[in-house]
Amino acid sequence: MAQPLAGKTILVAEDDYFQAADLKRALIEAGATVVGPVADVDGAMALVAAGRLDAAVLDVNLSSTLSYPLADRLAADAIPYVFLTGYDVWALPEAYRSVPRLSKPCLMDSVVVMVGRLMTGAEAC
Repeated sequence: MAQPLAGKTILVAEDDYFQAADLKRALIEAGATVVGPVADVDGAMALVAAGRLDAAVLDVNLSSTLSYPLADRLAADAIPYVFLTGYDVWALPEAYRSVPRLSKPCLMDSVVVMVGRLMTGAEAC
């Protein structure tokens, strides 16, 4: 089995248990080390501060708190990320509309491909 994310460390910030479990499983199967999943912004911020990350997958709404401060921290640290969200692009603030986004529900293979693209520069945030 190909492992396109081998050696990469990916943060998963998702508050839906089943979605988080599916993300973790798919990323691990693709060879990644998964940090999290974490279901809230504060917990995710602590994980960003604690270690080196290669990329992140963020839900926009984490336990009723918008994840934009987390997205800003990742961008400031030059860590690429993708939003995995049920929000349409028009519902996002203008500053985040150009961030790569996958719509829920989506295939986990799509997440793996997008994360791989983020780290190769094919998609940027």
